[in-house]
Amino acid sequence: MNDWLKNTTAKLKSLWAAWKPVQKAIAAGILVAVIVVLVLVFKGSSKPTTIPLFNTPITDSNARADIAYRLDQENIKYTLNETTGLIYVDDEVTARRAKAILVAEDLIPNRVDVFSQMLDVTNWSTTDFEREKNDLRRVTNQVKQHIESLDDIASADVVITPGQNSIYESQRVPATASVTLRFKNGSVMEHDRKRIQGIQRLILRSVSGLTEDNIVISNTAGDILNDFAGMAEIDRLSLIERTEKFKLKLASEKRAKVIGSLQSIYGEDRVRDLDVNVDMDTSKVSSDKTIHTPIMITEQDPSKPYDTTEKRDYLPISTQTVTKEWTGTGYNPEGPAGVEGQNPPVYSDMSNVIGKSTETGVIQNNVVNVEHRTEERMPAVDRITVSVNIDGNWEKITDGAGNPVFVTEKNLDALKSQYPDWEDQVKYRFALGHILRIYSPLSSDELEQTANYLQGAIGYDASRNYRVVVTNIKFNRQNEQDLEDAAIIRAQQTRKTIMLVLIGVVVILIAFIVFRMISRELERRRRLREEELLRRQQAEREKALWDAKQEGMEVTMSVEERKRAELQENAIAMAKEHPEDVAMLIRTWMMEE
Repeated sequence: MNDWLKNTTAKLKSLWAAWKPVQKAIAAGILVAVIVVLVLVFKGSSKPTTIPLFNTPITDSNARADIAYRLDQENIKYTLNETTGLIYVDDEVTARRAKAILVAEDLIPNRVDVFSQMLDVTNWSTTDFEREKNDLRRVTNQVKQHIESLDDIASADVVITPGQNSIYESQRVPATASVTLRFKNGSVMEHDRKRIQGIQRLILRSVSGLTEDNIVISNTAGDILNDFAGMAEIDRLSLIERTEKFKLKLASEKRAKVIGSLQSIYGEDRVRDLDVNVDMDTSKVSSDKTIHTPIMITEQDPSKPYDTTEKRDYLPISTQTVTKEWTGTGYNPEGPAGVEGQNPPVYSDMSNVIGKSTETGVIQNNVVNVEHRTEERMPAVDRITVSVNIDGNWEKITDGAGNPVFVTEKNLDALKSQYPDWEDQVKYRFALGHILRIYSPLSSDELEQTANYLQGAIGYDASRNYRVVVTNIKFNRQNEQDLEDAAIIRAQQTRKTIMLVLIGVVVILIAFIVFRMISRELERRRRLREEELLRRQQAEREKALWDAKQEGMEVTMSVEERKRAELQENAIAMAKEHPEDVAMLIRTWMMEE
């Protein structure tokens, strides 16, 4: 086998070497094309088959866009066919999860049947009873799988009872559904009303004829989760809790903003306490108003700074004037001739008096501006109160060198004479063993400017009874000042100790240097004395030899004296040639001795 591979490889190499460049390029192109085709074939065959999310096409573009946006939020991969309006997902598990989410969010149009594809399986030999049982079983399983596909659901038990129609009202049985949910650890879904309503909508769309009153959703402890009427009090408490949290959040935001600005002006140590209280009106009020406004005849001319508008309270649209005049004697018949009338004597006396009357009436129809307003007042901020306390400034008294002045027995009288009102404990910190400090409170102008700044920061509104209070109450800084004084005293003591140690070190160094100088001087003098003594001894020996030579005496030298003389001559010669080496050698000998 190996020989065959070797022979085949050798033949291919020889054939490749014998080809021309054009033939090589053609062969390489064919090989690349084959590889690309194989890759595409494998990729196409390995691509998973997709299934439609709904059998019914979604033609509404807005509903389709909402569904696509929600699937994108859940990171569910899908394919949207714009022509047919169908949405495809990868597998059945993904489809169930997507359906559960979309039904819970009420994003599926009403005409789309969520469970139509699972009921399309029919058989001509199946009876109606069996078909109904199978459909009920499939619906129950599908609802169970859809609910369990939600993230917070560990498992679900679903029991669906179909309704029974009858021509008699007393024999009709409505459809019912009972669902028991087991939640995962750490889930808060059972307290989320919106998500429980989503599960209820999923069950409603799965069973025909089912109503909300006949659905029971409970947890493993038997608590009814879809009793939304009984949750009204819980919702009210939840609203109160959310309102309080919102008030605290709003107060914290305003406090952080204001206290940061004040601390940048006065310093963090002087501005410590800032209380912000927010009162909110959480009631929802609706009101209808009818407002009569003037009629605008002439608009404002923008080129003129003064008011050029012309307004009228009303405009007449029709006028009717009626005038009635009457002139007569005022005769009042008294009945048939010869019959006495029943008129009173006063009217009888006025029967021959001539009279005249005029009646004038004017009816004018006017038009006015009428504006109808319907206002709904939502929860809003009703009142904001801000109170802040700013400390004054403590100034430490220093001497000419910049060092703080401590109150001691020595300078007590001088300081009392310098500060006559030293007994004022509000203005001075005058205590033995402590630094003399003077307190400077804020002026009324500074307090007023700070109050104006706070009013602008919170959007002060006098009509809402906003309140801003700025005080200047002195902080109790006695403990802080005691610690600061103790730290300064320790620093001064440490500084003195370091100075004394440095002075002692300098004295020791100077003493050591003086000692070394004296020792060297004594050593030099001793060496000079020894050299002088050796020089004298040598001179005496040379003189003795010279005297003996002059006298002609035979001088005999011992072996040791000759060696000593040779060493001395060699040492003198070496000292002349290498004086530094000889000096170092002599110094080493002296140190060893």
